[in-house]
Amino acid sequence: MLIGIFVFGKRPFLFPGKCRYMQMNEKYSHSARLGIIGSMLIFGTIGIFRRWTPLSSGVVALARAAVGTLVLALFMLIFRKKPDWQSIKRQWLPLVASGLLLGFNWIALFEAYNYTDVSVATLSYYMAPVIIVLASPLLFGEKLTVKSGLCVLCALLGMVLISGVMGEGITGLRGIVFGLAAAAMYASVVLINKRIHGISGLDRTLVQLFVSAVTILPYVLLTEKPGGEAFTGKVILLLIVMGVVHTGIAYLMYFSSVEKVPAQTAALCSYIDPAASLILSAVLLGERMDEWGIIGTVLILGSAIVAEWPQKPRKG
Repeated sequence: MLIGIFVFGKRPFLFPGKCRYMQMNEKYSHSARLGIIGSMLIFGTIGIFRRWTPLSSGVVALARAAVGTLVLALFMLIFRKKPDWQSIKRQWLPLVASGLLLGFNWIALFEAYNYTDVSVATLSYYMAPVIIVLASPLLFGEKLTVKSGLCVLCALLGMVLISGVMGEGITGLRGIVFGLAAAAMYASVVLINKRIHGISGLDRTLVQLFVSAVTILPYVLLTEKPGGEAFTGKVILLLIVMGVVHTGIAYLMYFSSVEKVPAQTAALCSYIDPAASLILSAVLLGERMDEWGIIGTVLILGSAIVAEWPQKPRKG
């Protein structure tokens, strides 16, 4: 079938084949955007569910990793998607390292939710992009631009402001430290993933979640007392939701969509996560920030967005 566009005057005339192709392509891209937005909204609620779960961070992280692994494995089984074992075997070391860091990243993040407000923990965790910007010149030889440097300084200033140092003194310091530790580990996962090539997002996530579960299990066995956890029906349901929805389904939505949209779109959509977390923590948990915390929030999220924003190509 002939495919083409003819323009007569100001009205375009498209052949039917082209029309159908463009409509399908637009629908495809629209669905991908919705998938990313949906996954970010789900990720933004994880702090709320963690607050509602009266278990240790290790147990919650283990449940999330184990159930998430089962969900992804079941998905691959249903749709007959076989892991690329050859590619996985070739790059087993960075996959194992990133999976190990991902597991302890979750433990640190869940501890942050325990010791400070969900909003403060989330913003502390969102210092990960700053760490990546600072580490990239050392690890990958990337140039630290003036814009990136200013964004880093703004984010660091924002971190100081949300800590409460300008108000009644630093509040939730232990939670902030755990949040920053989680940010450092997540940044390490991102940097390691830059070294991993030739593996699909689904295969990579499945391996990393499995390694996380295997890593966290001995940690939980060594640090938790037998019978010390209260596994009521409500608690089990919360664990299942965090494993199935916040890990399995959310990761599936994200990785099945992220490759179908421009990288810039995916990066900017990621800021829906902290925004949702801030709003929900205020509505559901009654958390409030003072004026300095609000300014700090704007600085952190604003600097992260500006750092991702594409520069206009220079003319001439």
